[in-house]
Amino acid sequence: MPTMINKQRVLNHLLANLPRMTREPEPRPVLEQFLYAICREDVSRAQADQAYLNLQQQFFDWNEVRVSSTRELADALDGLPQAETRAQRLIDFLQEVFETTYSFDLEGLHKKGLKQAAKQLARYQAANDFAVAWVTQQSLGGHAIPLDDASLRVLRRLGWIDGEENLEELRTSLEHQVPKAKGNLFGELISQIAGDHCHEPEPHCPRCPMASNCLTGQELKHAVPVGAGRTKPVLNWTSDRTEPIIEMVNRKSPAFRHGEA
Repeated sequence: MPTMINKQRVLNHLLANLPRMTREPEPRPVLEQFLYAICREDVSRAQADQAYLNLQQQFFDWNEVRVSSTRELADALDGLPQAETRAQRLIDFLQEVFETTYSFDLEGLHKKGLKQAAKQLARYQAANDFAVAWVTQQSLGGHAIPLDDASLRVLRRLGWIDGEENLEELRTSLEHQVPKAKGNLFGELISQIAGDHCHEPEPHCPRCPMASNCLTGQELKHAVPVGAGRTKPVLNWTSDRTEPIIEMVNRKSPAFRHGEA
């Protein structure tokens, strides 16, 4: 049973075999990329695009978004998980920007340099690692790979994450291995795998195009039952480990509870 992966081979397979994006991401100003990042985290590109379009069509401008209620914004974000939490982050961000700049314009960050701009973005109450990395990559021209929970789930199951790597170490490793020109594509493809195959709580490995170069896919392949009475593999994930635990559960045993991804 395989215990490690060749990360360069996984990267080459990912970039060569998964369907490409049908179009390039839409360029947006810094402030709008931050707002879009709040919509984009842990959902597909199509879901985020629709939610962001709803905001643009249902509200007159960003000031109206700022003064609207959380419930009104959550209704516009209908279809996204944790819509009310996202709505509150949108309001908090726009309010903080307005209070400090008396406008909704953050284009001045382009003049500050990448590190200083990222630090300023991170100070906003609504900011998190994903949003800062997203804006750095999409608007500021930096080499940053946004990582949300869905992306981390895929990377763990692929076997890309070793041991107890923290987020900063993982990002540094990825940015060394993934060329800057491929950074956006890499993120979009990982997101695509998360949405189409690498589900929570259990992945659908047989149809995943990464199965042949995936640690989890290979472990499942080797654990396939042969004939009646053999055991059935069930993937359980724990929050403090980065590798799956294979539990062998007899087909005739009572109902069991799946672990969470």
